[in-house]
Amino acid sequence: MSETCLNCNNPVIENFCSNCGQKKYKRIDKKYIWDEIQYTFFHTNKGLLFSVKSILKNPGKTAKEFIDGNRVNHYKPILLVFVLSGIATLVSFKVLNLKEMMSDYFSQQHMNSNFMNDFMSFLSSYNSFLMVLLIPLFALTTKIAFRKWGHNYYEHIVMNAYILSFYTLVSIIVVYPIMFFFRHSTSAFFNISQFSILLIPIILVWFFREFYKDKPLKSIIIKVLAVLGLTILGYILFLVIGGLIGLGMTMLKGPEALEYIKPK
Repeated sequence: MSETCLNCNNPVIENFCSNCGQKKYKRIDKKYIWDEIQYTFFHTNKGLLFSVKSILKNPGKTAKEFIDGNRVNHYKPILLVFVLSGIATLVSFKVLNLKEMMSDYFSQQHMNSNFMNDFMSFLSSYNSFLMVLLIPLFALTTKIAFRKWGHNYYEHIVMNAYILSFYTLVSIIVVYPIMFFFRHSTSAFFNISQFSILLIPIILVWFFREFYKDKPLKSIIIKVLAVLGLTILGYILFLVIGGLIGLGMTMLKGPEALEYIKPK
């Protein structure tokens, strides 16, 4: 027996409206809430856990499936970055006390300042936003490096969402437990956090090797090196712009600005 879709007034014969895709009306009750929770989080053949499992097993293949159109079982990649980076923020700043550890390290290196403390606070508060903000920038580098291999910029955004998701999962599962074990040694704690960055080239080669299975490994390595080179150039540009802004603030505010960036 058909019903009328409450969104577009189209007749609904099955579980979803064929016109707008809205689910057939079902009263919100205890069973409805539980079904939604299961559908969103606990299904191992679709949704969040399915995507996490697939990414850990093979991030490149998972991204290719999504881009090629096999999407019904996968969690949306941009939303996945939000969720995982939120979890990473919770673990790093509530369990690892990353802000305090970094402050102690910079103090030992005579680099502690009000600016550094505010910078770390900003990172802890807006980590999810910053992670998503980086995706279009990284996508620009991979698009330039892989420009002749047939994918547009927006598809590279999806690729980089999966790359960042995989890196975040590795951090949560592998890097953070090691950092927690060495939390009583500030220098070791900091070195491990920096060493984890070296995983990025390995992750990129593995990802694109599985995404472009028909391409030779040598070509993929060369293009990954190009991505890293473009990223380093972007980072240098960021430092130059940041330095110029800092210089401008110092010239405008004088001693007050110097006191703000001066190590304690």
